[in-house]
Amino acid sequence: MLFGPKGSYAALSALQCSACGRQTELLELPGHKEKYCLECSADVATSILLATEIDAATISGEDTTTLVAEFLQLGRRMLARAQSAS
Repeated sequence: MLFGPKGSYAALSALQCSACGRQTELLELPGHKEKYCLECSADVATSILLATEIDAATISGEDTTTLVAEFLQLGRRMLARAQSAS
């Protein structure tokens, strides 16, 4: 059972993932106010790490092709999930 503002009951089905919109149990990532389903929370965390790695590789002059390709694939997967949930 979940409780909303001031202890009022809020049905689980009323909660939607901030990324894909699916109605399911949600998770919070540290430092983010949005809530995500299990799959999206993993993808959002991965995208944060990939962005950091891409930035670091760019600054150090390393090739980022593989990291960027993985980042794009991740974005496509999240988009497909969001489109299938609506």
